[in-house]
Amino acid sequence: MATKKNNKKTSNNNISQNRRARHDYFLEDKFEAGLVLEGWEVKSMRDGRAQLNESYVVIDRSEAWLHGAHISPLLSASTHIHPENVRRRKLLLNRVELNRLIAAVDRKGYTIVPVSLYWKKGRAKLEIALAKGKQQHDKRASAKDADWAREKSRIFRSK
Repeated sequence: MATKKNNKKTSNNNISQNRRARHDYFLEDKFEAGLVLEGWEVKSMRDGRAQLNESYVVIDRSEAWLHGAHISPLLSASTHIHPENVRRRKLLLNRVELNRLIAAVDRKGYTIVPVSLYWKKGRAKLEIALAKGKQQHDKRASAKDADWAREKSRIFRSK
């Protein structure tokens, strides 16, 4: 018997967003990766103490690593653990996805950026995207399109 899965992310599942990624990059392919975390990091993420603003993904020896993600420790963390706010965390991807990412990064202009951090079935997941950098005129064009879409929706609502 087939059951329908509900894979939609709701607002309470969302931990952190990297809004700067959509502004600075053209996001092409998206992947979902698991994270290797310590216990205090999971507790802090449940409390909403994670930021992806200055984070990036690096491929090292055929493994993906998240650098620069900031997870603030809780004050009630264990006394014998010395938490490190910004450390590199291993991303869990299958080999096919990893090979696609490695091949794309080797091409000119592509990079891997973290887009959002969320809960899925009780586990922390990171959405990463294969991205190409925007230039200044591309950013202006994107802002102009967004302004026009906002104005168009205002016009249609008023009628």
